[in-house]
Parts: sequence; C-alpha cells; structure tokens
Amino acid sequence: MLDLAIVLELFFATLLGALIGLEREIKGKGAGFQTYALVCLGSYLFTIISYALYQNFSLNFQESFDPGRIVQAIAIGVGFLGAGTIFKDSHGVQGLTTAAGLWVAAGIGVTVALHEYFIALIVTFLVILIFVIFGIAERKIVKK
Repeated sequence: MLDLAIVLELFFATLLGALIGLEREIKGKGAGFQTYALVCLGSYLFTIISYALYQNFSLNFQESFDPGRIVQAIAIGVGFLGAGTIFKDSHGVQGLTTAAGLWVAAGIGVTVALHEYFIALIVTFLVILIFVIFGIAERKIVKK
C-alpha cells in the first residue's frame, strides 16, 4: 500500500534533484533537469525497495540481510553513469563536475528515503552553491 508520506517523499526527492538539474540546464550541460531528477528519484526508489525487502524478508531468513548493499549498488551504478559523462578533448577533461553532481544527487535520494529531509535539503543547497558560486569563483581565479 502506497501511503501519502511515500508519495510526498517521491515528489520531494524528484524536486531536489530537479533543482540541481535546473542549474545545470541553465548552464547548458548535457545532464540537466531531467537527468538529475531521475537520478535522485531512482536512488530514492532503490532505497525504499531495499527497506521493503528488509522488512518483508529479514524475519523469514536466518541469513544476514544487509539493506546497505542497495545503497552501495546505487553509489557504484551512478558512478558508472557519471563516468559516461566524462571525456577528454582539446580543452582538457570535461564532465567531472557533472559526474560528481550526479553522484551527490543519488545520495540525496537515499537521504530522503531515510527520512533525513533536512540533510537532503541542506546538501541540495550546498550542491547548487558549489555549482553557482564556486563556478563563478573558479572562472575568475583560473580565468578559464
């Protein structure tokens, strides 16, 4: 049964990812609004699935059941997704910031699934701050 709290969390995770993606979209990056929203939502979903599996099956098995494996799989999977955004061209290496942003967006989705809403909100704010303010500072200091 899907309750209102889960529905709200689904939208919250999607919104936080979309906020980060919006900044990337404005800058014309390849991974933008939709990608970040999907990464955040997907990591929320896999975390909730892990929790449901733990709740439904942990009492029926004598074997150890570690729900943390799903979180680990999310981190690794998004790492592969992020690696696909990194490439080298005549201007140097491109896409590292996008890859890191996608990885953090996945962590935000997991954080929402763990009901740590304030942490998720603060991390989202910090990611946007890093993308906007640090990006400006980097361009001024390094003169890219």
